[in-house]
Amino acid sequence: MRSSSPALLVIDMFTLFDFPDADRLKPGAVRAARQIARLARQFRLRGHPVIHANDNFANWQLDFKELVDACLRTPGASSTIARLLQPEPGDYFVLKPKHSAFLATPLVVLLAKLGVDELVVCGMTAESCVAATCFDSNAREYDTVVVREAVAGIGRAKATALRLLEDGKAARVVPLQRYLGQ
Repeated sequence: MRSSSPALLVIDMFTLFDFPDADRLKPGAVRAARQIARLARQFRLRGHPVIHANDNFANWQLDFKELVDACLRTPGASSTIARLLQPEPGDYFVLKPKHSAFLATPLVVLLAKLGVDELVVCGMTAESCVAATCFDSNAREYDTVVVREAVAGIGRAKATALRLLEDGKAARVVPLQRYLGQ
């Protein structure tokens, strides 16, 4: 088995939940955030990078720290998730304008500088930004992994998206315990 240099890519977990179907997504997003926090702790302990890729709320004057602060100030799921996943010193971030964390961002350059060859993708939503990022990751020949419990989605769309990623060989979808080796 080859040695890998992984990075944890956390997608769109900082949000104000001000979009259609947000109420349906909130419970799953909070559950996923708890598992992402576990993954992030393990990545940091092992010296592997944690990268946050997030929409900018279509506010092109907002930076990442302001985005996190806005979530921390928003009661409910936004602040709960922001507290669980608040970036730590040494974490990286990219702001993305659309679905994929690769589209119009410096992510490829960052991953090259970090020597990453395995991308562990988590966040929300499985059927949108996570899927788009996984397809782009696979096209760039990263070993792409999705941790099932660390992804939020809406209803059956989550299961369908994860199955499509796995069946299409765009990502290996694994349970959290198996990824952590427990």
